[in-house]
Amino acid sequence: MSTDTDLAAPRPTTVAPERRPTFADVVRSEWTKFHTMRSTRIVVIAVVVAMVGLGAVISAGTARGFVRLTPEEQAAFDPTLVSLRAYFPVQWLVGVLGALVMTVEYRTGMIRSTLAAVPRRGRLLAAKALVYGVVVAVLGQAVAFGAFLVGQPMLAAQNAPTAALGDPGVTRAVCGAGLYLAGIGLLGLALGTLVRATVGAFAILVALPLLPTVLPLLPAGIGEDIAEYWPTVAGERVMFVVDTDGGLAPWPGLALFLGFVAVIHVAAYAALRVRDA
Repeated sequence: MSTDTDLAAPRPTTVAPERRPTFADVVRSEWTKFHTMRSTRIVVIAVVVAMVGLGAVISAGTARGFVRLTPEEQAAFDPTLVSLRAYFPVQWLVGVLGALVMTVEYRTGMIRSTLAAVPRRGRLLAAKALVYGVVVAVLGQAVAFGAFLVGQPMLAAQNAPTAALGDPGVTRAVCGAGLYLAGIGLLGLALGTLVRATVGAFAILVALPLLPTVLPLLPAGIGEDIAEYWPTVAGERVMFVVDTDGGLAPWPGLALFLGFVAVIHVAAYAALRVRDA
């Protein structure tokens, strides 16, 4: 005789294995973190204002002084480079934003949960580099073309030489300015990963473009040889249309600079892999 209620034997429960995040998952997560950072919007606006607005001011001021240049200086006048000159301070803005992509996680302590969710640290760094690399490449191209298109009318208004995108080397120089800024942004990310502090990464970013100005003071012309192949100096060559000093060619110079950025990323990965959060 059976009881009123037959209780079935409990079935063993199985726990589904935890799903590891794919690279696409990590990229989506990094994009969310990036575009929700308060500093992202501030720096992007500052980059646009500085590159286009300051570029217009530099172009107008340079154009007014064109008539006072010597014949040799007028022959070396590079209207494309003049309109892109604001890249020099702008590079520090995109560089420090790149550093913040990593250092903000160390400052807030979020890096511990990030590494717990993404234990493959190379995948994490690659995702950050992809997200920020795409953003700064698009931003760099936009502000470079904006600076050129605003700067050339400023030169024309003072009857100074101008350039058009169809002229030899001009489109390469404008696109190259955007690529150079993208490289600086990725360099900032690598430095932020290495030093884990925004101030330290920014100090290095400031020093890198300024150091070549003192290298020629070294004896026996050694400094001049070093300065020619200095990574930032080599990268800047891609923005030159008028070559007056016989330095590196545009694309080899940019390749040297991007190679340097790649080396710093390898060092950043090695440091990220072995250090505790």
